[in-house]
Amino acid sequence: MAKLLDKIDYPSDLRKFDKKDLRQISNELRTELIDVVSETGGHLGAGLGVVELTVALHYVFNTPKDKLVWDVSHQCYPHKIITGRKKEIRTLRKGGGLSGFTKREESEYDPFGAAHSSTSISSTLGMSVAKKLSNDNNNVIAVIGDGAMSAGMAYEAMNNAGALKSKLIVILNDNKMSIAKPVGAMSKYLAKLLSGKIYFSLRETIKLITSAFSKRFSQKAGKAEDILRGIVTGGTLFSELGFYYVGPVDGHDVDYLVQILENVKNAKFEGPILIHAITQKGKGYKPAEQSGDKYHGVSKFNISTGLQNKSKSNVPSYTKVFSETLIKHAQKDTKIIGITGAMPSGTGLNLFEKQFPDRMFDVGIAEQHAVTFAAGLATEGYKPYAAIYSTFLQRAYDQVVHDVALQSLPVRFAIDRAGLVGADGPTHAGSFDVTYLSTLPNFVVMAASDEAELVKMINTSVNINDRPSAFRYPRGNGVGIELPGIEETLEIGKGKIICEGKQVAILNFGARLNECKKAKEILEKKGINLTIVDARFAKPLDEKLILEVASNHELILTIEEGSIGGFGSHVMKLLSDRGVFDKGLKFRSMFLPDIFIDQDTPEKMYEKAGLSYDSIVEKIEEGLRSNIIFAKNKNKISN
Repeated sequence: MAKLLDKIDYPSDLRKFDKKDLRQISNELRTELIDVVSETGGHLGAGLGVVELTVALHYVFNTPKDKLVWDVSHQCYPHKIITGRKKEIRTLRKGGGLSGFTKREESEYDPFGAAHSSTSISSTLGMSVAKKLSNDNNNVIAVIGDGAMSAGMAYEAMNNAGALKSKLIVILNDNKMSIAKPVGAMSKYLAKLLSGKIYFSLRETIKLITSAFSKRFSQKAGKAEDILRGIVTGGTLFSELGFYYVGPVDGHDVDYLVQILENVKNAKFEGPILIHAITQKGKGYKPAEQSGDKYHGVSKFNISTGLQNKSKSNVPSYTKVFSETLIKHAQKDTKIIGITGAMPSGTGLNLFEKQFPDRMFDVGIAEQHAVTFAAGLATEGYKPYAAIYSTFLQRAYDQVVHDVALQSLPVRFAIDRAGLVGADGPTHAGSFDVTYLSTLPNFVVMAASDEAELVKMINTSVNINDRPSAFRYPRGNGVGIELPGIEETLEIGKGKIICEGKQVAILNFGARLNECKKAKEILEKKGINLTIVDARFAKPLDEKLILEVASNHELILTIEEGSIGGFGSHVMKLLSDRGVFDKGLKFRSMFLPDIFIDQDTPEKMYEKAGLSYDSIVEKIEEGLRSNIIFAKNKNKISN
């Protein structure tokens, strides 16, 4: 049998097929998706759960004129396959290839880029209002998962949409929480009826009839309809927010989905509509269906067995080191609490939870709440550890400032995925945390150069009871160094000299230390000797050590895996304030460039960023060659 998918490059090709062909197309799309991800790795389970929904949406709606926005968008691979990117799909998440998320620069079928959750309703509401102002009648559709609905932003947007009565379609892709359970054939029938023209017409007729009676009667009649529909379909919450609720519907019955979507598309209802679709994450692939995380994120895998090709290493990951160290402390200290936002396995707190189920809290995709929740615990003498990816902590910056720092509460921030993260690209890069945390008064900001240093930083944080603290560490495995015990701590604000030279001093902050050591080997062969300092702290700085090093070296170089405004900027300010530059000290700073770096291997991304050992060598040689003199009272620079 000829593959129908081979004839589909764009949604316009899909729409040429008869409705009876959509099941076959969906089956072929699911098979293609499994084959692709087995080669590329990536987010599989979410995509498998929306295959039929993807086909139905592009079949019914006139994309790209009709705007389709995928929340988080880790479920967008089927969407990419049928929107002009089928030939490139095996470049997914690779350097120079397709992004693992929707991306505006990549395709007109991606009207809004996403990788963080719960942005879809807000963004599509903006599009809807823009279309209204432009007298554009095209549709706007948001697809959001039940997990993303745990974020307050989604409800803020829904509340606003209901008040504005905007023309907006929201599809709740419910694959876990089961906000409302289907109740069999009657529910299916009613959902179809409630989305149809007849029912919309009937509602309007009822409104006209009841309006002839007293206001009191009209209100009661309207309430009776809403209550009946809420009892049968579970839509009361969304109705209260101003949405017309349709559902629950079977998200894997493509024929049925097409009917529902066509009804909603053609409805004359003035206001937002929510379709509640029940789906199964990992649908159609047994290993995914049977897996605890439904193959949320996978490495390359064997299709027949489902076994993933994970690289084996005896060296523990930084995440595991964090988790195991925290568990050791929690065994001795009952005040230690673990908190995460929907990332228990990603942060290692799933291991913590097994030992201390009453002291671990997964608050869902709600980083703002996580931070303030931790602040509340801290006021009562507990020691909360908020384990949050760097890129997601950005979402709670106001809470970090207002609820934690301003009150000097001892919340501990375990910042995972610090620095560049590889295949997930710029959306998940931990680029800004040092900058935005180091600006806050009375904050302790640390970065681990290896897994042993991470253990010491965790140990140190346990005893910081008068102010907030944070320690950052990268994704992936450590360097393979022996781990200290939980009693070994750091003196706050004190760095460590790794090796001593006379000419150049490198002040390292974070996981570039090995690259600094490689650069040292190369430079020493050229007759350039180096001092390497592991700074450990961006705040408070080890001022004494930095000034001492500055006084007896020709050139100071700072290096960090973060944006401008971080460690290097604070060192520069210190040296400037103390007049060190007046005496002719040469200074260079290395940090992430002022661009968002597309996905690749972490090694290649750091090369692009100019933070590899050869870039360090180049920067030092350039600094030593420089002989720029600012002449007094002259408007010129001589070299």
